[in-house]
Amino acid sequence: MRFALGKWALPLYTVLAFIYLLIPIAYTFVFSFNDSFKSNISWRGFTFNNWLNVCGEPGVCDAFGTSVLIGVVSTVLATILGTMIAIALVRYEFKARSQVSLLLFLPMATPEIVLGAGLASQFFNMGVTKGLGTVIVAHVMFCLSFVVVTVKARVASLDPALEEAGSDLYATPAQVFRKVTLPLLTPGIMSAALLAFALSFDDFIITNFNAGPVDTFPKFVYTAAAKGIPAEANVIGSAVFLVAIIAVVLVQLNSARKQKRLLAGK
Repeated sequence: MRFALGKWALPLYTVLAFIYLLIPIAYTFVFSFNDSFKSNISWRGFTFNNWLNVCGEPGVCDAFGTSVLIGVVSTVLATILGTMIAIALVRYEFKARSQVSLLLFLPMATPEIVLGAGLASQFFNMGVTKGLGTVIVAHVMFCLSFVVVTVKARVASLDPALEEAGSDLYATPAQVFRKVTLPLLTPGIMSAALLAFALSFDDFIITNFNAGPVDTFPKFVYTAAAKGIPAEANVIGSAVFLVAIIAVVLVQLNSARKQKRLLAGK
């Protein structure tokens, strides 16, 4: 039997790539159980105290709560604005539509340090005090493009005949949008919202330029990294990762269950 290099190379490469990507996550998870004292750089022993007393490190829970608040508000605003822009770009003809579509890609292609420095300069020139409001404005700005691109693809894939059928049944434009268009757009809108929240919660560079005294979770981790990230921060990071994994698994199981019901009904 001949040895097929391609048959084994791709699976091996995939496994090695996953291991490489998961090493930082595994390190974070393992050191969340470290019995650390002043630093969390070296292993001192196993303990559950970090998980039972997550807010034991001063500032870590406040920073996490601030990041969640900024992420939720920014996501809601960016999703609402982005959905409206996406529908307008796909469904309506107006001057400079192609130019608007092009400009929406610029925040996605521009390095974050350029966006952060530019926004910081703009706030300074306008005399705006940096704080929670400036961070939310900055996050809405750079999340908006991702929302528009995601929802725009969903809008473009909709069959206009479904909306026309609603109009033929004497539904008003508002009823057609609420009962036909919006439910069909919901998967794309939810995907865009999740992406926007992840980008907002994870951001450090733009936040660091525009946050002022506000301390978010990424800023807290960056500041604490000089002496070793506290084990409590590792606990929060691990918990967020586990929640994300559980959510994905539940969604996949629910989707598989619905697919099975549809096949059984045929």
